[in-house]
Amino acid sequence: MNTTDLPPAQVAIVTGGTRGIGRAITETLAKSGARVVLTGRDSATANDAAAAIASEHNANVTGIGCDISRAEDCRALVKGVLEQHEKIDILVLNAGITRDGLLARMKEDDWQAVLDTNLTSAYHCSKTVLRSMTRAKKGKIIMITSIVGLNGNPGQCNYAASKAGLVGFCKSLAREIGSRGITVNCIAPGYIQTDMTESLPENVKDALKQQIPLGRLGLPEDVASAVLFLASDAGDYITGSVIQVDGGMAM
Repeated sequence: MNTTDLPPAQVAIVTGGTRGIGRAITETLAKSGARVVLTGRDSATANDAAAAIASEHNANVTGIGCDISRAEDCRALVKGVLEQHEKIDILVLNAGITRDGLLARMKEDDWQAVLDTNLTSAYHCSKTVLRSMTRAKKGKIIMITSIVGLNGNPGQCNYAASKAGLVGFCKSLAREIGSRGITVNCIAPGYIQTDMTESLPENVKDALKQQIPLGRLGLPEDVASAVLFLASDAGDYITGSVIQVDGGMAM
């Protein structure tokens, strides 16, 4: 077995797995043999994405509609996956939102929505999955943060706070549960080619590329490859780390 292949019959949850980076992560784990449960904001979107990925890659992928900002939805997600698959080996916390604006004009609701979805959801999902992983004495928790959480960005105080919070949460949790055979790591993408960046004007894209030593925007698959590495046996001795997938932009 290649060291970056997954062990047999792994069960993975990917939050926000219907499109963009989350979809690439789902596809990569599914192609590596994992049984993947992806989440989307509503059941129809999640089920459609799961069916398309399962068909394209002849893989075991299912979808669950889940508002990841709600504690009860997070708990129901984990409970449902355990009922269906009896274990959870990999938890990828990818779901996230933006509500950009300068702090002076930022509404409290926009602050709270971003913190609830991007950060507090990690608390609820990780806490709920720990009992199963602790019993199994193994598990991989992987959080998708951002270089914005490392460097900051004007107009994104809420987003940067949520992503920086994930880094501190990851490191603290890694120290708490390392002795139980569970690793916890973050991946910090830079500018990745998604629907959001695709809509940017060409001159903005060119300006971004000039800030990136590798001279290009990243691909969702670049992030997914890093997830696969951490989820595989090759990542067994890595915990509490932040892997930057940003073409060198934030170094």
